[in-house]
Amino acid sequence: MAEKKVILDHIDDVGEQALAAYQAHGGYKALEKAMKQMTPAQILEEIKVSNLRGRGGAGFPAGIKWGFINREAPGPKYLICNADEGEPGTFKDRKIMTSKPHIIIEGMVIAAYCMGLDAGYIYIRGEFYEPYLAMDKAIEEAYAKGYLGKNILGTGFNFDLYTYLGAGAYICGDETALMNSLEGKRGYPRLKPPFPAQFGLYGRPTTVHNVETFSAVAPIIENGGKWYAELGTPKSGGTKLFGISGHVEKPGVYELNLGTPWKEFFEDIAGGVKGGKKLKAIIPGGSSTPVLLAEELDGMLLDYESIQAKGSMLGTGAVIVFDETTDMVKVAYRAMKFYAHESCGQCTPCREGCDWYYDIISRIYHGEGRVEDLDRLEDLGKYIGPNTICAFGDAFVTPTLAFIRKFRGEFLEYIRKGKYGQETTGALPGSQTKSEVSHA
Repeated sequence: MAEKKVILDHIDDVGEQALAAYQAHGGYKALEKAMKQMTPAQILEEIKVSNLRGRGGAGFPAGIKWGFINREAPGPKYLICNADEGEPGTFKDRKIMTSKPHIIIEGMVIAAYCMGLDAGYIYIRGEFYEPYLAMDKAIEEAYAKGYLGKNILGTGFNFDLYTYLGAGAYICGDETALMNSLEGKRGYPRLKPPFPAQFGLYGRPTTVHNVETFSAVAPIIENGGKWYAELGTPKSGGTKLFGISGHVEKPGVYELNLGTPWKEFFEDIAGGVKGGKKLKAIIPGGSSTPVLLAEELDGMLLDYESIQAKGSMLGTGAVIVFDETTDMVKVAYRAMKFYAHESCGQCTPCREGCDWYYDIISRIYHGEGRVEDLDRLEDLGKYIGPNTICAFGDAFVTPTLAFIRKFRGEFLEYIRKGKYGQETTGALPGSQTKSEVSHA
C-alpha cells in the first residue's frame, strides 16, 4: 500500500505556504462549497459520516464534538486550534503549519460556519516561532481574499481568527489549561464538568481541535464523508499522520490510511531499523504512550483499536524506534526528567508524585537504586493517575511502569551494579534474567 496523501498532498511544493499556490491545488474550494451549497446541518452530517476522530491523541469523534455546540445560543462562541505540539517525539503539526497553513484556516472557517462560532484562536507552542510567522502570514492573506473577517464569501457570516504564542508549557496541550493560558491566567487544567462546549473560553461555548484534525476538514467536505471514511477502518476513518524517529532508516512525517499494517509502514515505507540492527521496541504514539516490544508488534495495524489491543495507544502518531543497543533505563530516566519539569503543580498527587517518580528513577539510573524501588513505583502509581485533574498523571505513570515491567532485567542490572558501578554479591531478591523479563 502506497503512502496516501490527503493532508500532505503537495506539501513539499516550493511556495505551498502561499495562498496562490494553495488555491492552484484546489484550496478554498471546499469552503465555497460548504458556505454556498450546504447547510450547517449538512456539513455536520458529512463530518459524522467521515468518522473523523480527533488527531491530538484522545481520538474523540469530531462530528459528535461539533454537535455539542448550541449554535443558537446567544452571545459569542469560540473555536480553538490546539497547535501546542509538546508531546516528545511529535513533529507532524509543525510541518503543516510551516508548509501548508491555509489548510488549517480553511478547515477552521468551515467548522466555525457549521457551529455558528464568532472567533477563533490558533494556540501555538512557544518554541514554534517559524510556524507562528507562517500562520500569521497565511491569516493575513486569507483576510485580504475575503476568507476571514466580515461577510465571508458574501454569505453574511463573520469570523475572525488570531494566533497566540504560548510560553512553551507542555501542560497547555490540555485544552482547558490552554484556555486558561489564552485568558491570561496560569496554565492550569480545569475540572470537568463543565465541558468546553458549555463553558469554555471566557466562560462561553467553545470547540477545540488540534492542527491535524482541522486539516482534514476541507478534504472531507470537498470529497465527501463516505470517501474519507473508506480510507480507514470502520471505527477509525480516513488517514493519519505518523512522525517516525529514532533508530529508523527514513525518519519523517508520513500520511497513511488508518489500518495500514505496522510491518508495511516500518519496513517498506520507513526503511526498517537503521544500520541493519535488530528492533528492540517502539513507542507508538509519543512518550506518554506505553512502550511495545518488537515481538508484540506482529500483526499490529496502525489504528486506535489495534494498538490499544496491544496494550498501548495510537496517541499523536509519534513513533519512536529503539534498536537492540538501546539502554531502556536511560530512556525512562530521560522521559521522567521531562515530565518532572513539566508538571504544573496544581494537584498534589501529580506535583508530589511526579518528583517522587523522577527521584526514584534517577536514583536507579545513577547506580543507587534498590530492588524495592521497582515495587514502590508500582504502588505509587495507583494513587497518582486516577486522582489528578487532567491526564498528566497517567501520562508519566503508565509509560514508566511499562518500561519497568517489560525491561525489569535492565533495571535490576542497574541496581545490581550498585554505586559507582561496583557489582554486588549474590543474586538480588526478585531478580529475573532478560529473557524471562522480555516474555513476562
